[in-house]
Formats: sequence, C-alpha cells, structure tokens
Amino acid sequence: MRSLFAALRPTGASMGAVPPSRLRGEMGSDRPDWEQANPRFIERASAHAQAKGGGGWVVLDASRRIDKPRAFTVAGREWVAWRTDEGVRIAPNECPHMGARLDGGRCEGRGIVCPWHGLRLDQARGAWRPRPVYDDGVLLWARLLDDEAPTERPVLVERVPHVLEGTLRMEAKCEPEDIVANRLDPWHGAHYHPHSFATLTVLDASVERIAVRVAYRAFGPFLVEVDCVFHAPTRRCIVMTITGGEGVGSVVETHATPLGDGRSAVIETTLAATDRLPSSRLAAFARPFIEARARRLWIEDIEYAERRYELRTRSARPRHLKVV
Repeated sequence: MRSLFAALRPTGASMGAVPPSRLRGEMGSDRPDWEQANPRFIERASAHAQAKGGGGWVVLDASRRIDKPRAFTVAGREWVAWRTDEGVRIAPNECPHMGARLDGGRCEGRGIVCPWHGLRLDQARGAWRPRPVYDDGVLLWARLLDDEAPTERPVLVERVPHVLEGTLRMEAKCEPEDIVANRLDPWHGAHYHPHSFATLTVLDASVERIAVRVAYRAFGPFLVEVDCVFHAPTRRCIVMTITGGEGVGSVVETHATPLGDGRSAVIETTLAATDRLPSSRLAAFARPFIEARARRLWIEDIEYAERRYELRTRSARPRHLKVV
C-alpha cells in the first residue's frame, strides 16, 4: 500500500498535517469570507467570462467513453457520436430517410447504419451532415453551436505530459453561465465543502484570474496545501491550475455544455501531475477515486448553480398586476 501511495503522489509531494496557522498567506485578508465574497465582483467576473467566445465548440464527455453509437443533446438538438478507425464522428441523430434514431444503429467503416432500413451514412446527405469534432486525448469536443463565430479548433489549455486522469459528467437545471459563476466564487469552498477543504484563502482576485491558497483533506488528519489560479479561457469553461505546493502543473478543467430548456451538462476532468509515468493499470485504479471525489463536490455545487439560476430567472420574469 505504501508503494501505491508513492506512485499516486503528485510531483514534489510531501504530505503531512498542516497547522491551520500556516494556511493564511500574507496576502490573504482577515475579513470574513462573506464580506470578501462581493456579489458585484462575482457578477463582473462572470460577465467578463461570458463576453469571451467559444468558437461554437462544446465538450461532450471523456473521449474514452465513446465506443458504440451514443446520443447527446446540445442546445435542444440531438446528435449521435460513434467511433471509427479514424476517430469519433458526430452528426444529427435523425436518419434523413425516415427520421429513425441513429444511436440504435451500428458502426460500419467511417459511417453509421440506420437500424430501420439499413441506410449507411458516412457523408453529407441532404441536411444531414457530420460536424467537426476534436479529440484532445482526454475530452471529446464538437462544433455544434451555430450562434458563435466558428474556429477551426477549440480553445485548449496547457496540460502536463504525465497525469492521472478522471472525468465526470453530470447534469444540472441551470445554464452554463451559472456553472462558471460557481467557480468564480472560491470563497464558498471551505464553508460549503468542509469535507474536502480545511481552509481556503483568496490571495488575489481580478475579473481575469483568481489566486487561491487552499488546504484540502487528503485522508484522516492529513492536509495538502497548494496555491492555485482560476481563469476562464472561454465562456463555458473554468480552469484551475496548481501553481505552488503539491502537484504543480495539475489542472482541473470544468466545462459547461448547454443542453436546452435551462439545462446544462457539467463535464469536469482532473489531470493530476505525477513524477512517475503511471501504468495503465494504476491509472485505471486511481480513476474511480478521482471521479468520486469530484462528484461529491459537484453534487453540492450543482445545488449552488441551480439556486443561482432560479434566482436569476425569477428576477427576470415579468411582473403581472393582479386585476380585481
């Protein structure tokens, strides 16, 4: 077991119980978190992120999960993704012949075969046409939003070469901007997630980046202290990068994909830097633990995002006078 923890240990790791007195940096404020969490600042940071483009690209899921044909809904429209020898392809989940769902079909060569009448589709046929996809080695992207100026590739962030990876996908009753706004409020971390964070101090904050010092609970009384930075490369993505302490270079990418009718998918991938090239067996063993930890946080953060959406849309509803 000791050798396993050594293999999982991030670059430069030295775990130990961190005295709480050490966790507040000189730049941290002694004001209570509820005072520091200024709603106007969070809204400005959210508006700054929403002003960025996305090139029409959305994240669907971990690319390793796409094997047999699988249906996805994005912005109210249904798509089917399937894997070929040349990679994953995506197209409308509606056969141009008589409208059958194609996710019940089978893969054949580069195409997909309709389960109703055997029509093989591998290139544009009328309004039915495959859309651009991009596999970054971890996540599968597709250019499916037509209300943004298209780009050839999605905006990608720098990643370390040797990582342990875990990716979760969950759904929420909110819009992507509510998921992004959740990540732009780090002040809630130690209060809302005490099971995962012992302390959290915001060292510096601007609409472009938020620097944080956090002590997260590794196991038992042991804490791991890191400095990290949050920034939004696009309007539907927040990236946390560890810049100091344990596991420098590790990233957590949180992507929000619109499903339609006030619903969104949260796709979050954790890429933990390690100084040892993990074997496929070790990576597979670690993945469920990485994903379970992220899921526990997002069960709570989805409640946060859904509440923000409820309040935001409630205030936007027109008020009607009661006629007596």
